[in-house]
Amino acid sequence: MAEFSIIETYFNRPRPDAVDLGVGDDSALLTPPPQQQLVICADTLVAGRHFPLDTNPHAIGWKSVAVNLSDIAAMGATPHSILLALSLPQIDHDWLKGFSQGLHDCCDQFGVSLIGGDTTQSPHLTISVTALGWIEQGHAIPRSGAQVGDYICVSGQVGDAAFGLDHLDHPLKQRLDYPTPRCQLGQQLKGLASSMIDVSDGLAQDLGHILKASQVGACIELSQLPIDAALTELPQQKQWQYALAGGDDYELCFTISPQNYQQLLQKPLNTPIHIIGKINNQNRLSFEQNGVDRSLHFHGYQHFAKTRD
Repeated sequence: MAEFSIIETYFNRPRPDAVDLGVGDDSALLTPPPQQQLVICADTLVAGRHFPLDTNPHAIGWKSVAVNLSDIAAMGATPHSILLALSLPQIDHDWLKGFSQGLHDCCDQFGVSLIGGDTTQSPHLTISVTALGWIEQGHAIPRSGAQVGDYICVSGQVGDAAFGLDHLDHPLKQRLDYPTPRCQLGQQLKGLASSMIDVSDGLAQDLGHILKASQVGACIELSQLPIDAALTELPQQKQWQYALAGGDDYELCFTISPQNYQQLLQKPLNTPIHIIGKINNQNRLSFEQNGVDRSLHFHGYQHFAKTRD
């Protein structure tokens, strides 16, 4: 089967109204909505590096889209479309059927369209997705806006995916295979959150990016970390390792003033949010447990290391 037959069989769908030219040409054509900025991001998943080699192809397709939509959500933007670059060791029709269905299922759930890309042969299975979204001019939520006195919040639970990776027969593996991008929450935080990031490499490491960009410090209250009941049965150090450095959560970590937090609570939120700490002027990230200082050092996921540390 040639490249274009693969595209036609597994990835070509009717073009949505918002796309002027989509799959099947040299490039896609979009007409930006009035007074909107383009938000664009890209992520690459490599077999054996970003997911176990025996992962269900449907889950790989879903996650390939979801991790990118999470980045769009972290800007407060509305996702619109994706491009797919797929490198395959061989043509496996069962795998392609499952993968493409997972990709389309995620796109459909979040109102996103596949509008182009590329397929090629490679020794290693590699999936690169570029996601595009829109946001009103000047309303994007950067990493650099955190202010002293802001609450630090995180959505959902953290540590689930890392626990699932270490316990492949546990129900939490579903959170590793099928992350949920918090698209609606991201849009609800426009005009309220002062900074935001999605948690992909570990909560502590990703919050550190906010602190560096905003030139502030923070203190996390360990007792407020939202973790699953399965993690609470572990020794505390292991709980904190999963929650703070596990990665693959794809939750939103954001800072918000106390006044704006009260406004946020008036919205119909479909995702739990948790205050886990506060921004300060200490220029470092510190940890407390019920008000007592704890010395912890976590580095999160390292893209050029063999393992998480």
